[in-house]
Amino acid sequence: MPRGFLSPHLRVRRWAHAQAKRATRLIGHYPFFAALSGTLVATVMAILTYAALYEGRAEELRHAAENSRNLVQLISNDIARNMEIYDLSLQAVVMAAQQPQTWLMPEALRQRVLFDRATAASNLGGAYVIDATGHVRASQNALGRAGAAGLSFADRDYFIAQQRDPQAGLYFSQPYRSRLRGGIPSIGLSRRINAPDGSFAGVALLGVRLDYFQQLLERIDVGQGGRLFIMMHDRTLLASKPASLRGAGANYGDLPNYAIFSHHDAGSFTAHSALDGVERIFTYAHVKNAPLIVVVAPAVADVLAGWRRRSYIALVMTTVFGGAWVAVSWVLAFALRDKVVAESELLRLAVTDPLTGLANRRALDRRLVEEWQHAVRDGTPLSVLFFDIDHFKLFNDTYGHSAGDEVLTFTAGRIAAGSRRATDLAARFGGEEFAVVLPGTALEAATRIAEKIRQRIESANLTLNGTHHGCVTVSVGCASCNPPVGGSGAKLLAEADRLLYEAKDAGRNQVRSQQWTDEGAEPVVDSEAGTRGRDAPAS
Repeated sequence: MPRGFLSPHLRVRRWAHAQAKRATRLIGHYPFFAALSGTLVATVMAILTYAALYEGRAEELRHAAENSRNLVQLISNDIARNMEIYDLSLQAVVMAAQQPQTWLMPEALRQRVLFDRATAASNLGGAYVIDATGHVRASQNALGRAGAAGLSFADRDYFIAQQRDPQAGLYFSQPYRSRLRGGIPSIGLSRRINAPDGSFAGVALLGVRLDYFQQLLERIDVGQGGRLFIMMHDRTLLASKPASLRGAGANYGDLPNYAIFSHHDAGSFTAHSALDGVERIFTYAHVKNAPLIVVVAPAVADVLAGWRRRSYIALVMTTVFGGAWVAVSWVLAFALRDKVVAESELLRLAVTDPLTGLANRRALDRRLVEEWQHAVRDGTPLSVLFFDIDHFKLFNDTYGHSAGDEVLTFTAGRIAAGSRRATDLAARFGGEEFAVVLPGTALEAATRIAEKIRQRIESANLTLNGTHHGCVTVSVGCASCNPPVGGSGAKLLAEADRLLYEAKDAGRNQVRSQQWTDEGAEPVVDSEAGTRGRDAPAS
């Protein structure tokens, strides 16, 4: 560097140093003015701090309400999805029960025809066909029918409602203790069965254990003073966390806060609980197509606990040290950084299945929309694979749920390994079902990938006694298309689901694939395993 030449950075530093020295001399000459200036700065900082703390309190409350709404939505969606599955199972039972030839079949075949769809539903407390006199005519299992011998269920509300009203549709009963399952608390979902002349011929019944609702709540933490509960429209409690003093099945219609839940489909309000006097933020929503209400109510004290700790520190710092507002700003900055990190982690967990590590249903739905739009725009093919572990319920019943979780994790690993491209997405659809999105992949390539994954899972030879193949296997539906404008990724996924059931009906442990358009499916292109299994008996 030439002598006498100063870089711009160095010139700025020297100028700042000179200004600092000049300010020091100025303060020394005018101490009273400096004291007033410092007092004014401290006062302004205190006012700004108090205003910021007040806004922080409001933000904590808003954030808590938003989190509660998200939790309510997640729980409501889970219940709505399961209730829809249960209703479809009930409709299948009704349809079969109304066919006279069903009752001419051998008992084993009749039981399968009636309850094949019901066996796929989880958290059930039994599936039954009850005749017009209230007696069990058919049961999901032989033990259930034997245990019901001589018992009449004509006094149950799910029976009376269907008997009185031909248009009752899907009916949700009041909680009851099962007479067939050792008094297990349950609710009944029923549909009417009509005789050929339209008269009442009985009901199809699915019992749903209240444990299902309780398990949904047990996985959620809303703080020490928070409450979660699920109730019916008439304010009958089905599940709560922590346990309610009155217990499941009690009616809370006499409490003012609980009466508010019936006025709107969804909402949020802050009030003191009539039971324990604790102030809570009550956020609620009605479950779609079900007479159920989900409520999340964190305690205001828990929501503001962290805010109060930060406020105390800020107030002490502002009052005692005055000009230390810069340090307080850094503390708040680190607190905000931690908040962003925590929110990022929550966002990651929100799209990840905790058991398998694959993407969850929410991430799958979002990716399907994105990839469909890309395929429409770029004119590239899009394929979807739908996997289902064969006889998974039998595996769980035989080896236990812990072993079942290991099988789910193993299957997820094989599926993820079979779809290695960065653009591919492997996701857990729910239960023992998985899906893979293959952008830019035509039917033939997608079928090869599905068959490769199926073979890898079968070749692991995980023992499963009592099945045709003797080991854990998967059935696969493969749907591919060149997306048209007007279709959707959800329809393509539904087509893959339909092909999956074809694979299961054809004997399981195989791949069924089709080229699909928005107007319908093109001729079937089965994989080698699918061709072999077409004439095999279903198992």
